[in-house]
Amino acid sequence: MAALGRAELTLLGRSRSTLLTAVLVPLVLPVSLAPAIDGMDLKDAGLTAGLVLLPAAIGFSLLFGVYSALTVIYTARREELVLKRLRTGELRDAEILAGSALPVLATGLVQSAVLVAGSTVVLDVPAPEAPVLAVLGLLFGLVMCAALAAVTATATRSVESAQVTTAPLVLVSMAGSGVAVPLDLLPDGLASACASLPLSPVITLIRGGWTGALSAHEALGAVGTALAWTALAVFAVRRWFRWEPRR
Repeated sequence: MAALGRAELTLLGRSRSTLLTAVLVPLVLPVSLAPAIDGMDLKDAGLTAGLVLLPAAIGFSLLFGVYSALTVIYTARREELVLKRLRTGELRDAEILAGSALPVLATGLVQSAVLVAGSTVVLDVPAPEAPVLAVLGLLFGLVMCAALAAVTATATRSVESAQVTTAPLVLVSMAGSGVAVPLDLLPDGLASACASLPLSPVITLIRGGWTGALSAHEALGAVGTALAWTALAVFAVRRWFRWEPRR
């Protein structure tokens, strides 16, 4: 797995489009939210601009730096018969997929650390009140996005079409998972529906880790939702992931 991860890291560095999606896009997109955040009534929700932008930035990193980039990688390796050849060796299926994801997951961790440090300095974001929840949310996000990327790659015919197949989850998550607009600012009925989306519990745990405003019931609910989506994605990968090219 370590050798596979090193090989994938080398290939990631050679692919400018994938590298741009994985590294630069998540760092640039949060800046576009700043004007919209200025118009939000955050005081009633006990939030600040920094506490909105930081989870949003991490959400962008998970969506673009992990989910979208890894969907492209899985699709490309399948179509090039790399995954099929790897299955003839000693690695098990789960180890092949995990090894291929290692560089992207490491990139997501580093990006999150950079975003936290930058937000602390630039946006005066305080230290997290419940750091365990924030770490738990990030770990759930990394694992879930990797599994969802494998599921999406199953339905993706080519690297070019990955931009289309990843768009629904990216757009829905940006609009309804608390990335662009915190769920606390939405009407109760809409917020309850959006809380069931895949990325919603991740953003809830990360933001709640910083604010310390999550009750035990809310934290357990978010963990349960994240576990359910992760288990469903893993089941779908085990059941339907394609190792043969879609030709």
